[in-house]
Amino acid sequence: MAGVRPLPNRPTAPARPRPRSTARLTRAGSQDLLHESHAMAADPAVLKTDDELAFRRTYVRDEVMRKLKRGQFPVEAEIDLHGLRQHAAQEALRQFLNDCLHRGLHCVRVIHGKGLRSGPGGPVLKLIVHHWLRKVESVAAFAAARPADGGSGAVYVLLAVRK
Repeated sequence: MAGVRPLPNRPTAPARPRPRSTARLTRAGSQDLLHESHAMAADPAVLKTDDELAFRRTYVRDEVMRKLKRGQFPVEAEIDLHGLRQHAAQEALRQFLNDCLHRGLHCVRVIHGKGLRSGPGGPVLKLIVHHWLRKVESVAAFAAARPADGGSGAVYVLLAVRK
């Protein structure tokens, strides 16, 4: 340690102020979100976890629904929601559906995953996506995809054609 000398004391620069944190949800927004999550849990159609989740509006004919379940409509676009959190998945799905409607698409595929690694609570995105799709008025019908197209981890979505 011969010849070692301490560094000269220099005044330290003042610390930069931290940016102010912003809440993602307001108190009212978090209450709405909490209410919606409880309302979803109370809906028996959302709690169903069988592989054949399907939905159709009253104006969709049986023949059209059969064709949809068999995958006989050409899929014109698809979105994969794997790995997204609920909020991000909802926003991505909303934007995707709006884009498809503006482009005049008729049948799309939404891949939500089977929820095999979701733990004891079961598939999260699968049930939430089905709940969201039921709320979108431009969704005429949806049904689980054929095994070759994702099976119970994806749905074919039939969009209402605007005239």
